[in-house]
Amino acid sequence: MSSRLSDYDFELPEAQIAQQPLGARDASRLMTVSRSSGAWAHRRFSDLPELLRPGDVLVLNDARVIPARLLGAKAGTGGRVELLVVRPAASTLTSAALAQAPEASDWICLGQASKGLKPGARVDFPSGLSAEVLEALGGGEYRVRFHAPPGASFQELLAQAGRLPLPPYITREPDAADAERYQTVYARSSGSVAAPTAGLHFTEATFAALEARGVKRVTVTLDVGPGTFLPVREEELDKHKMHPERYGVPEETAAAVNAAKAEGRRIVAVGTTVVRTLESATDPRTGRLRAGMSDTVLFIRPGFPFRQVDLLLTNFHLPRSTLVMLVSALLGRERTLEAYREAVRAGYRFFSYGDAMLVTE
Repeated sequence: MSSRLSDYDFELPEAQIAQQPLGARDASRLMTVSRSSGAWAHRRFSDLPELLRPGDVLVLNDARVIPARLLGAKAGTGGRVELLVVRPAASTLTSAALAQAPEASDWICLGQASKGLKPGARVDFPSGLSAEVLEALGGGEYRVRFHAPPGASFQELLAQAGRLPLPPYITREPDAADAERYQTVYARSSGSVAAPTAGLHFTEATFAALEARGVKRVTVTLDVGPGTFLPVREEELDKHKMHPERYGVPEETAAAVNAAKAEGRRIVAVGTTVVRTLESATDPRTGRLRAGMSDTVLFIRPGFPFRQVDLLLTNFHLPRSTLVMLVSALLGRERTLEAYREAVRAGYRFFSYGDAMLVTE
């Protein structure tokens, strides 16, 4: 088991970082890698139904990306300010609170400003939305109170003033096509600052083929936070702290997963966010999946004892990232890095708008 950041590095040509979606969602490539043998094969994503078994349970994250990137100006000075709305400040709130936000709402945001942000600063945004910085939390995070004019909701004004927060490795501004392609076709629960990108490949035709195959589909919700993209700065991984992310597991999902595990059927996690949700929500005494809502700071890396996940469908991730470490926990570090080197050699597209990998038994 490796506990050093540098052990999860690999060379990735910049040209293979996907900047745009390419063709139809399910036309992307799919690399399969076996946990038991390390053998890989090159397929198309549309082949997924034939790679799964009747009785498998496919678990998806139904989080919907919100236009969380706000560009505004400091009241009085006009200095440029950028805020990324991350999560409600009250731990009891979930992304569902977004739809019912009052005229003044406290949120945790990542902030950048031309001359820094201090408590008491007021920021004005287009559409009449304004914000007051209440507290600097460190690490670029702030507790911010948003104000909407009477009769307007925070959600409505955020939709008008906010921009889609494309990941930092996509080096262009979002366009009209991103509003559709940077959401999964099954996105429902608003509150995420990044898409659960393994799900971007699915189409209704894929789901119809999976259903015909006898694969059951259920959902969880994890509001993806900016910690997904923040670099790991500690060489000793024991020192790394994950940012909290809110998740929810519906009763019917817990029941479906628990029944499948009891009957020896496989759980297929669609994306690393689903893995973290399922493993975070597992009762450590019984091994059963628990329904409900909570926060997770779970850091999954080699040596982690998986209780729920059997197969993982995921995109290709950043070098030295916690996501590569999570894949390595399931597949093994050496096999993961070998697979990534093969993916680079074979010209796979990486990251959010890139191709996919299925980690099999």
